[in-house]
Amino acid sequence: MLKPAGLEWREIPWERALSAASPDVAGPLEKALAGTDLSMEEGLTLAKVEGNDLLALVKVADEIRRRVVGDRITYVVNRNLNFTNVCIVGCAFCGFSRGPDSPDAYFHSTDTLVAKSVEAAELGATEVCIQGGLPKDLDGYYYVELLRAIKARLPDLHVHAYSPMEITYGVEKTRLPLREYMQMLKDAGLGSIPGTAAEILDDQVRKSLSPNKLKVRQWIEVVRTAHDLGIPSTSTMMYGHTELPEHWVKHLLLLREIQKETHGFTEFVPLGFIHSQTKLFQKGGARAGRSVHEDLIVHALARVLLNGHIPNIQVSWVKLGFEESLACLEAGANDFGGTLMEESISKAAGANFGEYVSPGEFRAMIRTIGRIPAERATTYKIRRVFEYPDAEERLPLDRLPIFVPQASPAIMPPTGY
Repeated sequence: MLKPAGLEWREIPWERALSAASPDVAGPLEKALAGTDLSMEEGLTLAKVEGNDLLALVKVADEIRRRVVGDRITYVVNRNLNFTNVCIVGCAFCGFSRGPDSPDAYFHSTDTLVAKSVEAAELGATEVCIQGGLPKDLDGYYYVELLRAIKARLPDLHVHAYSPMEITYGVEKTRLPLREYMQMLKDAGLGSIPGTAAEILDDQVRKSLSPNKLKVRQWIEVVRTAHDLGIPSTSTMMYGHTELPEHWVKHLLLLREIQKETHGFTEFVPLGFIHSQTKLFQKGGARAGRSVHEDLIVHALARVLLNGHIPNIQVSWVKLGFEESLACLEAGANDFGGTLMEESISKAAGANFGEYVSPGEFRAMIRTIGRIPAERATTYKIRRVFEYPDAEERLPLDRLPIFVPQASPAIMPPTGY
């Protein structure tokens, strides 16, 4: 991944990149530019690109991004609340969970979580994101009571909480029908749900990752029910472990079909597998995480296949780091995610990034690629656009050299372009 002849890859116009692509790749990209949904076969062709074809995919994805959402890069000011790391599920890809007797196991009290939420709101957060492990003796009504406690103190704070796995666990514990349980969560103040626990929406792959986790049909049922009740959700995909490119494409096309029916997904978030502290990798069951090549393909592929159906593509900076996130924000993505204030799930699996990024740091990084920063709400309503830098903007200290796709001399812009 080198800068071609010292030139930034962003200087290469998408038309020039597309003209240098192979016919098999150029055809689907031209269809995508025209707004046509691509097929499984066309998606698989794009999922395997290299060289000039990769550059064409990235540049066309970025052009589609510009047409769909413009040149703003959004972020949300939020805080993660991981209420417990005790979990019975035993996912092989997770470095976060602990047994109940582990010396570093924890379960934060409701008072602590409310206090953390108050602190976040005082620091400008508009959202708290709540997820945690699944303890064996968890009361199924815990999720409802935590929502009520936070909303009683902070009625205007958006609570983005509980993955489809957690909701399924709550249903199992309470023995309530799914719809009734989710309506109860909504009445208690649930604003939206994270579309995590998706990993790869293929039961054979899921079996190798976590045989005890919910099945594809259960994930879909929770998401569809949420959308039907007016509860929006994100959508996610974990890549870089045991899956193949065809799994990426099938996963994205499934999300596209759900979105066509429900219109409930606010964004799609690719989640690169963080491998080093996980049993799955340590026992030889997975490759050593995602590559930069895969990062660029997955983000660009998502933009091209979802093509307006899910308008927002988010980078996970805790998985990618800052520079690779910025590269993916030039490969079709348009959202930097949240400030988080504290993040422990990715860190526990071996991620080098996490904890917190200030809004000013987000804005400073966004400006390095010539885009306009904007703070958003959870559901993508723009709260403030920052046309010009302010005193809070500064680059993080741990930025690294940027990775960019390599292009052949045939696509480099001429001198003085």
